[in-house]
Amino acid sequence: MLKILISLLLMLPTLAFADDGQLNGANTSWILTSTALVLLMTLPGLALFYGGLVRKKNVLSILMQCFAIAGISSILWLVIGYSLAFGEGNSFIGDFSKVMMTGIGKDTLSGDIPESLFMLFQMTFAIITPALIIGGFAERMKFSAVLLFSGFWLLAVYAPVTHWVWGGGWLAQMGLYDFAGGVVVHITAGTAALVAAMVVGPRKGFPKTPMLPHNLTMTVTGAGMLWVGWFGFNGGSALAATGDASMAMLVTHISAAAGTLTWAAIEWKKFGKASVLGAVTGMVAGLGTITPASGFVGPGGALVIGIAAGFVCFYATVYIKQKLKIDDSLDVFPVHGVGGILGTLLVGVFASTSLGAFSGFGFADGIETIGGQVYVQLIGIVSTLAYTAVVTYVLLKLVALMTDGLRIDEESEVSGLDQIEHEESGYNLS
Repeated sequence: MLKILISLLLMLPTLAFADDGQLNGANTSWILTSTALVLLMTLPGLALFYGGLVRKKNVLSILMQCFAIAGISSILWLVIGYSLAFGEGNSFIGDFSKVMMTGIGKDTLSGDIPESLFMLFQMTFAIITPALIIGGFAERMKFSAVLLFSGFWLLAVYAPVTHWVWGGGWLAQMGLYDFAGGVVVHITAGTAALVAAMVVGPRKGFPKTPMLPHNLTMTVTGAGMLWVGWFGFNGGSALAATGDASMAMLVTHISAAAGTLTWAAIEWKKFGKASVLGAVTGMVAGLGTITPASGFVGPGGALVIGIAAGFVCFYATVYIKQKLKIDDSLDVFPVHGVGGILGTLLVGVFASTSLGAFSGFGFADGIETIGGQVYVQLIGIVSTLAYTAVVTYVLLKLVALMTDGLRIDEESEVSGLDQIEHEESGYNLS
């Protein structure tokens, strides 16, 4: 009997019992899965979500922009982006030690997972962040301008901010809490989208002419992929198959559900009906807002964050479009930017161990006083907003010079980007 037991134990994967300094098979498997889930969020998740929201004449342009940005971001991340974000460098930016993955082989580890996998996992974040921005200038920006801007922005904004927060930079040294990208992804993308919308200008007819989504079925399909993919986005950011990952997934789901119901309830109260578009927008708001807090709060905190996300992001959307008259076409700033700001602030509240006794609100180590952590979170928010806004504005002006203007002419806008930029049509139905 003893011999049989020993034989069975020897058959188990040894990597699952890896010591420090050795590859951990369980963690590696989880991050492999998470990487695929995060890529699914952009291709096809975000592409379908955004594609359904624009008018029929521009659907292919959105799909093309998402795919092209995935390609550009991947190559730039390999060549230099990963090194700028995660090279040792200084407090502001990484160095060139990891250019083209210099010194990184198949057996090189980052913690207890392959560094090639860590690099790939982070690449999927570098893909979706500039792809989110296209919602701010959808239906009116030249394809050439989109490509140039996205590439420059990845290196000049996303890589440095990533280094500040996750690469050992100055915000990390201050103790900023951003588990999966409230600052790095959502505040940067939301701010850039708002600046781009203001610089490029509104679509022809905005705000008087209704510009309704052409295919909500497509949007809901993409939204479902985003919801599922977000488990890899937040759960994978634990970088291990642990309780932190499972709790991050749980709170992600709770916040998304709360955001969905809150947004729908507000519409039901105000307009007499709950819309499908409102429900999926509330879901994304809930997901974006829980992102920075997902590894630090429990289900009680997630429930409050999700409700707050649905409420605050709904009214931010109304304010941006109806009061300020800014044509942030697909509501990137009020959903992702405002959600990222809200979540980054609330993690300083609900991650406090002083609230841990109340329905699992918070369990982060080291946060004993709420005020001190909220102050650090505020510094991260303000500095990221300011840096992103200034650099984005400069890049847009530079790209405008390189492409003889950022937006297509009025006649082309009426015809639609699908035909003008790609000579194709999204639908050829008899």
